[in-house]
Amino acid sequence: MSDMITFPDVVTWAVPFFIAAILAELVWIVIKGRGGRYETRDALTSLLMGAGNVASGILLGFVAYGFFMVLWAITPLDLGASAWVIALCFVLDDLRYYWVHRFGHRIRWVWASHVNHHSSQHYNLTTALRQTWTGTFTFMMVMRAPLILFGFHPAMVLFVGGLNLIYQFWIHTEAISRLPRWFEAVMNTPSHHRVHHGRNPRYLDCNYAGVFIVWDKLFGTFVPEIDSEKVDYGLVHNLGTFNPLRVAFHEWVGIFRDITQPGLTWRERLGYCVMPPGWSHDASRDTSLDIKARYLCDHPEAAGTPGFPIHRKPR
Repeated sequence: MSDMITFPDVVTWAVPFFIAAILAELVWIVIKGRGGRYETRDALTSLLMGAGNVASGILLGFVAYGFFMVLWAITPLDLGASAWVIALCFVLDDLRYYWVHRFGHRIRWVWASHVNHHSSQHYNLTTALRQTWTGTFTFMMVMRAPLILFGFHPAMVLFVGGLNLIYQFWIHTEAISRLPRWFEAVMNTPSHHRVHHGRNPRYLDCNYAGVFIVWDKLFGTFVPEIDSEKVDYGLVHNLGTFNPLRVAFHEWVGIFRDITQPGLTWRERLGYCVMPPGWSHDASRDTSLDIKARYLCDHPEAAGTPGFPIHRKPR
């Protein structure tokens, strides 16, 4: 079993491409007068969040990699590093990403790390760089454990994860409308991912894919972009701040405040960590399912349409 496999840091290599693409998108928007909007403070916040993500990776990356190397030391399997193995690892890691992303919207502890990525009310390529500073503390690194135990080297797993991240950069744009139908059927695209960033009731909690949109279609979480319903970007309750520290930590602070309320049972305190965002012990807040159900009560004609597969009464 080889511990000496190395792969390039493709995300670092891609930084010049990120910068060039952001400038090209900005020029396109200015010249064409369409295809999105840039707000200086918002874009700067996204860039600062991206820089913080890099810094947190440098400071805390050893935690995940150390965990992966422990797993590599105990597994008897080694698939090597042939082209087909790398391709298979890429596909399986994308499936892993789908579930981590889905957990990130359905488990508040994981949402506390992911929420910053949805905090912008604009949608452009800088939004792709609005990444977490606290991913290590969600412990979602365990979702990569099966890949390593099945014989994919940790360096390869991180390499294909970097490719996945690079792919997702270009889909954060309004400058691209829709792509050929065959491509939209299989791959994640700007149209699909715009929906994921929407705060409209129809668009809440869907399209979790990283690269292959087929996972959402397979697991019933796909919602197409509806031409008659423009995507409203941001959070259900927007932050109203460009302070990167608040963007990065506000949900963790919210969890702390909730679990330290007096008079709660331990079960209720745990619920504030593991139940979906919006859950409360006294049902005084709304989860995404509650928001969808309330919308259906006001718009019963929407039942059965994309984003509203079933009718459910609000709490």
